[in-house]
Amino acid sequence: MRHMIFGESHGPAIGVVVEGVPAGLDLDLEQVQKELDRRKPGQDPTATARKESDRVEVLSGVFEGKTTGAPLAMVIRNADQHSGDYESIRYTPRPGHGDYAGFIKSQGCLDYRGGGHFSGRLTAPLVAAGAVAKQVLAGRGVWVGAHISSIYGICDASLEDTEDLKGVAAKAFPVLDDGKGEEMRQAILEAKEEQDSVGGAIECAVTGLPAGLGAPDFGCNVEGVFSQYLFAVPAVKGVDFGAGVAFSLMRGSEANDPFEVRDGKVVTRTNHAGGVNGGITNGMPVTFEVTIRPTPSISLPQESVDLRTGEEVEIEIKGRHDPCIVPRAVPVIEAAAALAACQVLGL
Repeated sequence: MRHMIFGESHGPAIGVVVEGVPAGLDLDLEQVQKELDRRKPGQDPTATARKESDRVEVLSGVFEGKTTGAPLAMVIRNADQHSGDYESIRYTPRPGHGDYAGFIKSQGCLDYRGGGHFSGRLTAPLVAAGAVAKQVLAGRGVWVGAHISSIYGICDASLEDTEDLKGVAAKAFPVLDDGKGEEMRQAILEAKEEQDSVGGAIECAVTGLPAGLGAPDFGCNVEGVFSQYLFAVPAVKGVDFGAGVAFSLMRGSEANDPFEVRDGKVVTRTNHAGGVNGGITNGMPVTFEVTIRPTPSISLPQESVDLRTGEEVEIEIKGRHDPCIVPRAVPVIEAAAALAACQVLGL
C-alpha cells in the first residue's frame, strides 16, 4: 500500500490518499476514529491547547462499507487556527523547525502558518492511513503496539512481553507503569511552566510477521523499510532495533539470541536483534525504539536570522504548542510501523 499526505496545518483541511488497499475489506471507520482520538490535541494539560475534533471523512474508495480497491481518500477538516500568531516569524525561521530548509526548498513560497506542510498536524492523516493498514494486517495475524519508553530521562517499565502492550492503547497516558507515567507528566508540566519543552522515546513492537521477509539489499532490508517510514514522522531523530545502542556495551555471548524449539516452532530465547537478522525477519516480534526530540516551538527567546536582511535577530514564538509531543506520538509511530509492515509483506 502506498500513501500520500496532503494539506497544511492552517489550511482548510488535511488528508491522505492510500493506494493498494485490497478490495472487500470491511473498513471499520469507528476504529479509524479511535486511533485519531488517541493523538488529537487539546485533551490534556501536557499537550497543546489547540482544539480539533479530527473527525475523519472518507471521500472515495469505500462503497456500502467495503473498500473497492480504488484509491482510498480520507480528509480531516481544520477548525481551530490562530494564523496571526505566526506573522511575526514569517521571515525569521524557528530553530529546530523545518522553516529554513522549507523556505529554501520552496524558494520562499512555503505556507509558514503553523509550520504548513511540515507541521506535526500532518501526522493526523498518517494515523488514519495507519489505522487502515492495521485492519489489513489484522486479517493476516499481524499486530502493532507501542508505549512511551522514556521522557526526559524518566524510563517506563521494561517491556518483557509484547502482550503487555495490548492494554496501553486504552490509557490516556500510554505507559506500562502508571507511577512512572505520573513522573513523566510532572516533568512535562515543569518544562511547560518554564516555557520550555522535553523529548523522549517510544518503544514499538510488530508481532505476527513470519520469518523470511525482506532481504539484505538496499530497498528491501526490513530495518531500512521501517526506518524510512519512521524518519518521515516529524521530530523522530533516532531509530534503534532490538537492543540498539546497548549492543555497544555487550559481548557477543550476551548479544546473540540462542535458538530453541517452542511448541514445534523455531524461536529465539531472547530478542536482542529485534526480530531481524541479515535484513530479514526471523519470526520474532520486530521491536524498535524511536527517539523524539523536544518540541522546537518554545516560548523562551531564541536566536534566528531575518532572511530578508541577513541580520541576526532574537525571536519569541507565540501560539499553542505541545511542551512534549511524545504522548500524542505513540499512535503516530504505530501507524508508521503498520504501513511499513504492509510494505514488508508486499501489500
